[in-house]
Amino acid sequence: MRKISNPWLHKEGYHCFGCAPDNPIGLHMEFFEDGDSVVSFWQPGEHLQGWVGVLHGGIISTLIDETAGWVVTRKLQAAGMTARLNVAYHQPITSTEVQITVRGTLKELRRSLAVIHVTVENAHGKVCAEGDATYFVLSEERSREMGFTHCDVEGDNLLPF
Repeated sequence: MRKISNPWLHKEGYHCFGCAPDNPIGLHMEFFEDGDSVVSFWQPGEHLQGWVGVLHGGIISTLIDETAGWVVTRKLQAAGMTARLNVAYHQPITSTEVQITVRGTLKELRRSLAVIHVTVENAHGKVCAEGDATYFVLSEERSREMGFTHCDVEGDNLLPF
């Protein structure tokens, strides 16, 4: 498992709610490459709850959407935009969960549309939510216009904790 370098870190105006490390109200997600998958290990907080003690469903869908975007960034080496997001919630995730594992894998690529399947597991490995995100994959030229050139990994076989 290798940590994925964030290709947007030095882009002016970069304040992504999902992955910007300096966004004071963001989720600060980091990503790792694990074979064909992109994985994030993330810890929620009580300030992100919907019902008392339960992680807000919108935050869960954000975790899924953000991870899907990073699959496009790393696996397809392109920038992309969400075209559709379908989320199934199987069971609540507590807002005090020690760690959530979010894993995304490219299922299908048709022309400029990528379908990514993402699962969200609690600390016990139980899949609590999953989703399929359809992303519009931007061309190399359009990706460059947005400031994207490439997405690398750091080192070799790094563990996230």
